[in-house]
Amino acid sequence: MNESLDLFDDAPPPQEEEASDSILLHESAARDYLEYAIAVVKGRALPDVRDGQKPVQRRVLYAMRELGLTAGAKPVKSARVVGDVIGKFHPHGDVSAYDAMVRIAQDFSLRYPLVDGQGNFGSRDGDSAAAMRYTEARLMPIAELLLGEIDEGAVDFQSNYDGAFNEPVFLPARLPFSLLNGASGIAVGMATEIPPHNLGEVARAAVALIENPRVSSEELLRFIPGPDYPGGGQIISAAAEIAAAYETGRGSLRVRARYLFEEMARGAWQLVVSALPPGVSTARVLSEIGAILNPQPRSGKKSVEQPAAQLKALFISQVERARDESDKDEDVRIVFEPLNSRIDRDEFAALLLAHTSLEINVPINLVAVGIDGRPCQKTLREMLDEWCRFRMGTVRRRSAYRLARVEDRIHIDEGRHIVFLNIDEVIRIIRASDDPKPRLIERFGLSARQADDILEIRLRQLARLEGFRIEQELQKLRAEKAELEKLLASDPRLRRLVVREIESDAAQYGDARRTLIEPASTITRQGTATVTDEPVTLIVSAKGWARARQGHGIKLSNIAYKDGDSPGSAWECRSIDALVILSTEGRAFTVPSAALPDGRGMGAPLASFIDLGGGKIAHVLAGRPEDEWLVAKSSGYGFICAFGDLLSRQKSGKTFLAMEDGAFILPPSRVGGKDHVAALSGDGRLLVFPLDQMKRLSGGKGVRIIGLKEGETLASALAVKGESVRIRGSFRNRSKETSSGTRHIGPRARRGATIGPIADPEIAEKDE
Repeated sequence: MNESLDLFDDAPPPQEEEASDSILLHESAARDYLEYAIAVVKGRALPDVRDGQKPVQRRVLYAMRELGLTAGAKPVKSARVVGDVIGKFHPHGDVSAYDAMVRIAQDFSLRYPLVDGQGNFGSRDGDSAAAMRYTEARLMPIAELLLGEIDEGAVDFQSNYDGAFNEPVFLPARLPFSLLNGASGIAVGMATEIPPHNLGEVARAAVALIENPRVSSEELLRFIPGPDYPGGGQIISAAAEIAAAYETGRGSLRVRARYLFEEMARGAWQLVVSALPPGVSTARVLSEIGAILNPQPRSGKKSVEQPAAQLKALFISQVERARDESDKDEDVRIVFEPLNSRIDRDEFAALLLAHTSLEINVPINLVAVGIDGRPCQKTLREMLDEWCRFRMGTVRRRSAYRLARVEDRIHIDEGRHIVFLNIDEVIRIIRASDDPKPRLIERFGLSARQADDILEIRLRQLARLEGFRIEQELQKLRAEKAELEKLLASDPRLRRLVVREIESDAAQYGDARRTLIEPASTITRQGTATVTDEPVTLIVSAKGWARARQGHGIKLSNIAYKDGDSPGSAWECRSIDALVILSTEGRAFTVPSAALPDGRGMGAPLASFIDLGGGKIAHVLAGRPEDEWLVAKSSGYGFICAFGDLLSRQKSGKTFLAMEDGAFILPPSRVGGKDHVAALSGDGRLLVFPLDQMKRLSGGKGVRIIGLKEGETLASALAVKGESVRIRGSFRNRSKETSSGTRHIGPRARRGATIGPIADPEIAEKDE
């Protein structure tokens, strides 16, 4: 049979009886991709808010428990555990199962490791674990908080992939491990980055929420001030930033290494790093130092860029030596020796923090599969509240399961008690009857279950002491039944029990906080800590070559330029300030003033400091972050922004202005001390309006400044002092000047009034 299918053929539709067999490709692709996405989100990448585990981690822990690998057991080869996991519960490759087991055994990856690994389970420097045939493993004692109640009816079970075994849908976690150990994962269209937290702090917050379900997020943050990373470090973000991340479920924290200055002989000293931010290793820090001291040219370039060369020179002038002294006694010990003891200690530390991973941004993205089975982003309070509701449910189910067991045992003991009181008659019935079960049921009013138990009882259990034991057990079981019934009938009792168990577990497994939370100023590469704050003049030529000269009041007429180049702009500012470049595409780029070459040469092209892409340099600005500027476009739109809104850390800049087709950016105007805006259209109409009618934005399209018809443009927009401005230009090849009047004053976005016959007009303030 030779048949073909052409998806783009214009053939007539199939017959009615064949329509049921046809499949629309776009519908099939959408359905299949959605199924795949859901499988990845719920079956691989995201943790469950109830037990904090991903499916593969949950299966590893359950398989180890089924193998009897509790904390007191002898460890077995990891290969045996992995074999059980992939053979019974997780039909994937052995690498995925072993990697999951390795991760939950690493004390530098998890705040509270769940597996006790024997052998090489990797290192914080990125070394891989040994093969699973070499390593051994068993559960850590704290894993009992996840697995201890699994046989007590607290959670549901489901069939495994082939129906041969049962596995728990989730583990009956006695504490919120979703917050204790956190999680990291990338799914389809979703990602999660839940930081770890301190067990004692989380337990106290959970107790507060169970005792008072209406407790506010602000009150919870008094118990949980921030993450507690396995490697320690210091969170330097402000409390408001931490609170905002927890209240929205998304954010970023600034984490810094912990360090101290060790005093040496003869007044010498050295900086010693004792704790690193999460995900940072000693090898990474030292490799960054090596890259700074041995910079390489960019691809396609023959020489090292000037900023890299300047940074190398700065490090050589400060750092004598860096070495790793970490050992079994100290997990992290990186030593930095200064070139001499006269170097300022704070500046030395700031240099290292600014240019290495000793200070980094750590993301927070609280995405998890909720108690309703749906993955979504949650706040800290929502995650804790959902776990508390889950824990209340598991304790209720555990208590109901225990009550059913107690009632069943009472039923059996009551039957045995009847037998003990009538032992002679029971023996006579059994000896005289071929089928004694119906006779026993009829004579003593027993149930079928009690009759079966009596017929299976051993003769030695009919001794005199057995009767006393049965009576004592019945008394104890009836008392337990009464307590369980009271517990299940009273929500406050249930809450008190859950609180007592949380407090008991926290007392047993809790430990001190490792990560210091102490707000501090962020050290950046153009920060004040690595650059001396002094007056400088930034000189930019017409062709975009820039340099920095020390001091203010420089005579610009003495500045030399390359052949074919000419003066452009000059800015008097501070060495800690930045130069901002606006491109014709509306992007804003930042070049630190300290990165510019000194004024002894011709400078360097600004394009070498940034990645302009397809745009060109439109305007160059300099100033302090708090300075305000009026930014306008020829399309007639603009806004007021702070200079800080233009700053960007990316070499490729950031999108700042939304540019219309054919529009260009007008020269920005400084706003400080001004109270009006003067706008001049290309066809000679002037509009003056109060400055407070302009919107203050951090970017975008802006608002209409002056009314323009199709084909008209805005020629100039200036922030001015007062309602009256001067218009300078020419008339019949002679200079001409005129002043604005009341007819030019109006609300923003009006068309304004004409200025008369002036060629090439420009706006100037009245007092110039």
